[in-house]
Amino acid sequence: MKLLILDGNSVINRAFYGVHLLATRDGQYTNAIYGFLNILEKLRQDEMPDAVCVAFDRKEPTFRHEKYELYKANRHGMPDELAAQMPVLKDVLRAMNIPMYECAGWEADDLIGTVSRVCEEQGWQCVVATGDRDSLQLVDDTVTVRLSVNEGRQTVWRPYTPAVFEAEYGFEPKKIIDLKALMGDSSDNIPGVAGVGPKTATELLLKYGSFDGVYAAADDPAIRDSLRKKLKEGEELARLSYDLATIRRDAPIEFAPESCAVQAPDNDALYELFRKLEFVKLMSRYGLHPPVPVLSEQDQTAAEEVADASRARELLDTCRGNTIVIDVSDDLKTLAVLLGGTTAVFSAETLANYGEVLKTVFSADVQKVAHDCKPLMRKLLAENLPTDGFTFDTAVAAYLLDATQGSYELERLCARYLKQAAPETAAQRCDAVASLWKELSPLLDEENLRTLYETVELPLCAVLAEMEHEGVRVDRFALMAFDHMLSQRIESTQAAIYDYAEEEFNINSTKQLGAILFEKLGLPPVKKTKTGYSTGAEILERLRYAHPIVPAILDYRMLTKLYSTYGEGLLKVVEDDGRIRTTFQNTVTATGRLSSTNPNLQNIPVRTEMGAEIRKMFVPRDGWRFVDADYSQIELRVLAHIADDAAMQAAFLSGEDFHTATAAQVFGVEVSDVTPQMRRSAKAVNFGIVYGISDFSLSQDIGVTRAEAKQYIDAYLARFSGVAAYMKNIVAQAYETGYVTTLFGRRRYIPELKEKNFMLRSAGERIALNTPIQGTAADIMKIATIRTAKALQKAGLKAKLVLQVHDELVAECPAEEVGRVKEILTREMEQAAELKAPLRVEAKDGGNWYEAK
Repeated sequence: MKLLILDGNSVINRAFYGVHLLATRDGQYTNAIYGFLNILEKLRQDEMPDAVCVAFDRKEPTFRHEKYELYKANRHGMPDELAAQMPVLKDVLRAMNIPMYECAGWEADDLIGTVSRVCEEQGWQCVVATGDRDSLQLVDDTVTVRLSVNEGRQTVWRPYTPAVFEAEYGFEPKKIIDLKALMGDSSDNIPGVAGVGPKTATELLLKYGSFDGVYAAADDPAIRDSLRKKLKEGEELARLSYDLATIRRDAPIEFAPESCAVQAPDNDALYELFRKLEFVKLMSRYGLHPPVPVLSEQDQTAAEEVADASRARELLDTCRGNTIVIDVSDDLKTLAVLLGGTTAVFSAETLANYGEVLKTVFSADVQKVAHDCKPLMRKLLAENLPTDGFTFDTAVAAYLLDATQGSYELERLCARYLKQAAPETAAQRCDAVASLWKELSPLLDEENLRTLYETVELPLCAVLAEMEHEGVRVDRFALMAFDHMLSQRIESTQAAIYDYAEEEFNINSTKQLGAILFEKLGLPPVKKTKTGYSTGAEILERLRYAHPIVPAILDYRMLTKLYSTYGEGLLKVVEDDGRIRTTFQNTVTATGRLSSTNPNLQNIPVRTEMGAEIRKMFVPRDGWRFVDADYSQIELRVLAHIADDAAMQAAFLSGEDFHTATAAQVFGVEVSDVTPQMRRSAKAVNFGIVYGISDFSLSQDIGVTRAEAKQYIDAYLARFSGVAAYMKNIVAQAYETGYVTTLFGRRRYIPELKEKNFMLRSAGERIALNTPIQGTAADIMKIATIRTAKALQKAGLKAKLVLQVHDELVAECPAEEVGRVKEILTREMEQAAELKAPLRVEAKDGGNWYEAK
């Protein structure tokens, strides 16, 4: 039998600092609890214990404080954000039926020691999970300590058995007490012997066997005089330290291993806690469900299975002119409609006129509320069904209200806003969507997001669904040739790397690659971690010219990524009609930008030879052309407008190349006198300024000293004083309100600004600087997409939008429509917003995407 005991304070501290600060909508911090539970489950999976318990420290002084008043005197108090989570964690553990032990005057270490002793006496194995190396003294044939250690960016729970401990330390586990007595412990403020560190203490123990052995040999001539003096003068504190470092195994607690036997959690109690904590995924992990209430007939929503065609028509007549809430199965074979207090469920299997139901429900005559309507619209288009009449989308509304949540599944929103578990039946889902509609719609008004929602986010769903349905054609044979070419280049590059290394190895293994580069070939290691040498792209770029193997490795990485993503990757998703249909994700990014997946068409390298080859493979249908319209420096124009910087606006209005014009202003020279270096410096700062570019980063980008880079940034901000003021004011505003907004009112909350960690707060400040700019550009692009789609349709053209990539729209049209399509794209995109640095668009056409770009 095996018992797992967690050092509660140690584990929750590790969890708190290992997971970025999280909080519920009501402000309850949750990251430490969430991290603790993940650690607990990982340990349970690894160890498969028969019993589990947790030991906690208490606030009162312990017997060690009575012996030595400075014991742990240098410990900082628990952060408020962590302290607030401690009682909630204990509530969670109670609901999980996991026993907890704590005892006034005793530390958790002593409780763990006592538990491990009882386990040993009763024939149980004991596993201790902790971040405290003091517990290693407990390791023996029946006690294993799982110690949390950092390996690179990962935390692992390394198991220490007697053999593992002795291999690392060179002596038996109990001698950790002797080691601490000699060298002390700064974390616990155990004094040890002044002037004796870990190395000397270890050498003494290995030579004389024990703490007592060291002092028995204190007069040994082999011990140098200075060390002998330290040992004698520090003996009293050393013996006190020995006592302080010893974990007691006789704490006054009542414990029996079988009383900690693993039990199922209290469903109702744990569900309620997880609901309040918004732990939706953990609800599923633990198999939790809402408490089953006894509902009166009045409280129950009626659900009618409609199997009669005439009854279906009767209900459809009721739907016309009203607003209904719908839920549709993924295959469109089942449709649930909530109208009033009744849910009607229609099924293709039982209803003869099911097709008529779909056509009516999804027509403009019926106003619909749904959850995540865009993928539904795409499925409807594939079945040649209408997609009109959607008036509210709960997923889109929730995204707009807080774009930092990452996912907007119905179950997650139910937990967050309704404080209930995920609905299971179609009727329950309709009820949940209706409740969310009532909850979210007023919040849009409260946060002044109604206009953005109704004029941009919701209409965009239909446009994106049309673009996804349309897809974009690829030259399959060219793609196959490209795939073959990449395979050959990967093989030849791999062979070259093996030749340089004079052996074969796993190029994708950081450990093996590090050994080749920095040990066998002797290249200077730029960075080394506990797990080995760093071989990231940045490191290899700095070593590019140190050995020919390095550029070969960089080429290999580039080629294999292209192969998996755009060679083999694109071939897998070409449909029977020769077109690729990506999915535009409109509820993912925190800035409001669209992204695409399956496949991702927004990460194709634009300015590389390989990127050009990929774009050449995207082709219009026979006799048609691509028209590509691209915004010119949209984010910088937005910055000039939002910062209301007259000098920057003037640079745009001058008609000169913008980077040349700004360089002329910063350096105080005529435009004709701007050198390539000046323009390069201006361009680097123009694009980096709202990301909080540092003098170090700029110096790396443009090849100057940090002092020169700082001088340039200072000169830039002095010239563009509006930008300087914007940067200062927007960060101050973000600290005050907790969020920033775009020109159109889109909000982004920035919890990073509440972090105690300087690096995380700095990241939050950069988010505050950039989001209003990048988010406004995203809003403009969405508005332009909607306007363009409507204008093309209104003009009666065959042209269709097929791609939206960052600041670029691509339409496919018959050759004879090219002129009009260029005109429409240019006009609608430039008029999407009125800025003081006016929007400019360049439209081109071509026989493939590369030519059009």
